[in-house]
Amino acid sequence: MSRQILLDTETTGLEAREHRVIEIGCIELRDRKVTAEQRWYLNPERDSDPGALAVHGLTTEFLADKPRFHQIADEVIEFLRGAELLIHNAAFDVGFMDKELERAGRPERIASLCTVTDTVRMAKRLHPGQKASLDALCRRYGIDNSHRELHGALLDARLLAEVYLAMTGGQAALGLISEPTGGRRDPTAAETAAAFTTDLSRPLRVIRASDEELVAHVERLQYIVKKSGKRLWDGELAQASLPSG
Repeated sequence: MSRQILLDTETTGLEAREHRVIEIGCIELRDRKVTAEQRWYLNPERDSDPGALAVHGLTTEFLADKPRFHQIADEVIEFLRGAELLIHNAAFDVGFMDKELERAGRPERIASLCTVTDTVRMAKRLHPGQKASLDALCRRYGIDNSHRELHGALLDARLLAEVYLAMTGGQAALGLISEPTGGRRDPTAAETAAAFTTDLSRPLRVIRASDEELVAHVERLQYIVKKSGKRLWDGELAQASLPSG
């Protein structure tokens, strides 16, 4: 059974050499179905840069009682081991995770634990010349991210899971769990099960054009041919027939 993990991180800034990971969010997929989610908040032992704080909103006070990375390193490593990691702009998150492993005195590196797929590169191959940000891909695939006022590693991993499923199979209805207003909490197991219900066995629904839409389509083709003087649609017009009655 294939095991994939959508992973995202939040950090105190942009440089792994001086900044720290403060949140790791993961969504686990097995055979394209969500089977688990995991989130770790971390005490970075430093403040976030103002620009980073404006993005994620995780204050020094909120993180003060959270574990240090070395305290949860074993748990993180065992959760990730052997999976395919799907990461948006993978170099950034992998660089930070590797630096945290190094600081913790661990010999492991992400590449030794997992295979890594960069979903930004995947999106650029699918949609050359188009924006490949997570927000842009949510718009492209009709995924609701209106609740994303602040970035969060688990929230972004959920959105990335929907985007990934849409990019690779046309199915993305996971039903996101929204972050509650005025605070943060982990969802219960029941909420997770209810939110990530996907039935791939049901056939895709085919919506056929109505008689009125068929008439409008043929009339529009005839109008374009008349105005342009070009006969590019002759083949389609010859095959198209207005509905009887």
